[in-house]
Amino acid sequence: MEDGIRVGLLLVATPQLEDPNFRRSVVLVVEHDMDGGTLGVVLNRPTEVPVDRVLPPWAELVTGPCVVFQGGPVALDNALALARLPGEDEPLGWRALDGGAEVARVGLVDLDAPPALLAPELLQLRVFAGYAGWSSGQLRSEIEEGAWYLVPAEAGDVFAGDPERLWQEVLRRQGGDLAFVSTFPEDPTLN
Repeated sequence: MEDGIRVGLLLVATPQLEDPNFRRSVVLVVEHDMDGGTLGVVLNRPTEVPVDRVLPPWAELVTGPCVVFQGGPVALDNALALARLPGEDEPLGWRALDGGAEVARVGLVDLDAPPALLAPELLQLRVFAGYAGWSSGQLRSEIEEGAWYLVPAEAGDVFAGDPERLWQEVLRRQGGDLAFVSTFPEDPTLN
């Protein structure tokens, strides 16, 4: 049975999602298996930690802001990176997401590989600490309960220049009711 969730889509937190780990978050689905669960990376949580403090060899290749992003509440002591490449080649140290045209040429980077292998190919790179994870069926239940909108991604979402505005921007471009939701106040009690 198809559940509609697939690699390359975005999970956008609805205003009803109060969990501080995901409030107003935009999550890129990077792995999905209906039997094994789902992994994603929160795209709009920059930290204050400069990349050169934790991964100096990769720092000069990072797309600004040049800080580590909090990819989710799980495994915060582990880093992963997403990069966008031109062309059709799949160089060593990079694995394309299986997300179709929406996130064409965006993939996971092997941070243990020498940066020089990928440097000539990189268009954009972003480093994340941790990830978001859901067990089999858990994410589907959260979507049905109204915690998440499932929407198409664009490659630029991963490398947004103003990540704090990504939630509003993604919702606004959906049009209709979701564009209206993008205007939902940060604190509705002040309205």
